[in-house]
Amino acid sequence: MSDDKTKTGGQDRTRISVSEDYEVRDWAKKFGVTAEELKAAVKAVGNDAKAVEAHLKGGR
Repeated sequence: MSDDKTKTGGQDRTRISVSEDYEVRDWAKKFGVTAEELKAAVKAVGNDAKAVEAHLKGGR
């Protein structure tokens, strides 16, 4: 399913799409990790931003 850029906010802010370069860049910056680390975390725990953040904080 395509990312509808006309609909902002809401659920889209809680999910990380690793297929979108700008999302990988922005989320990696937010969490202070590399793009590769972010993608590995999403692969490990899914695309929920809170789960990814917890995984990244727990792994440090």
